[in-house]
Amino acid sequence: MQVTAKVIVVTGGGSGIGRELVIQLVKKGARVAIADVNEAGMAKTVELAGKGDVSTHVLNIADRAAVEAFPAKVIAAHGAVDAIINNAGIIQPFTDVNDLDYEHIERVMNINFYGTLYMCKSFLPHLLKRPEAHIANVSSMGGFIPFPGQTFYGASKAAVKLLTEGLYAELKDTQVGVTVIHPGAVNTDITSNSGVQSPQFEASQKNDEVSKMAMPADEAAKVMVRAIEKNKYRVMVGKDAQMLDFFYRLAPQRAVNLIVKRMGAFSGK
Repeated sequence: MQVTAKVIVVTGGGSGIGRELVIQLVKKGARVAIADVNEAGMAKTVELAGKGDVSTHVLNIADRAAVEAFPAKVIAAHGAVDAIINNAGIIQPFTDVNDLDYEHIERVMNINFYGTLYMCKSFLPHLLKRPEAHIANVSSMGGFIPFPGQTFYGASKAAVKLLTEGLYAELKDTQVGVTVIHPGAVNTDITSNSGVQSPQFEASQKNDEVSKMAMPADEAAKVMVRAIEKNKYRVMVGKDAQMLDFFYRLAPQRAVNLIVKRMGAFSGK
C-alpha cells in the first residue's frame, strides 16, 4: 500500500519510533492521526513533522471504550482511515517472573497486547470498506526469543506476533494488507516512557558492541514504512533482530543461552 494521500493512524506517536514514523509518513504525503497519552510529545512531533495534514488525539490504548470511540474521531478529522500502525508499547521492570507483581504484569499485557487488539478490532470494520488498507503491528525481537527479566514484555509481544499473523491469514483474500514488525535495539526513550529503572538496560546502552547494533529511530521508521508500502508479511528491523531470528530458528536453545550469557554480562551477574 503506497502511503501517499492515505490516512494513517500511528499510536505512540509522541516519541521514539512513533514520532519518526509520523515524520516519514508526512514526508511521503500521508495524512496522519497521532495517538498517545503524552499531549506535549505529540505537539513536538507535529512541530518536527512540519507541514502536513496531522491530527493529535490523547488516547490510552488500554482503555477499550476510548479506543472503540477513536475511529469516529479519526474519520471526523480526516474523512476516512486507510491504515493503522500499532506502535505504542512499554517494557516491564527488569525483574524475574518469580518476583514481578501482578500490577506490572497486567499493565504490560493491557498496553502491549490488549491495546493492539482493541485498535485492530475497532478499526478493522472501517479498513475493510476501503479500496486498499493496511494493519502494521509492532512486535519485537523479544516476541520470538526470550530475554531474562523481560519475560512478560516478551509474552505480550509474542501475542502481538500471533495476533498479527492470524489477522494476515484471515484477511489474505481481502484488500487489507497485514505486516508484523520485529524491531531489535533502537535508540528510543522506551525505558523512561515505561517508568522503568533499568541498570541492565543502561549498562547495555554503554556497551560499545550494543551501541553499534542499535539502530537510530529514524532509520527504523524508514524500514517500517518501506515494509508497509511493499506489503511485507514480516520484517526484522536492525542487524541484531535479523541475526537472532536466524540463530533462534537454527538452534533455539543455543540462541537462548547466548542471550542469557550476554544479559548476565551487562548486569554484572
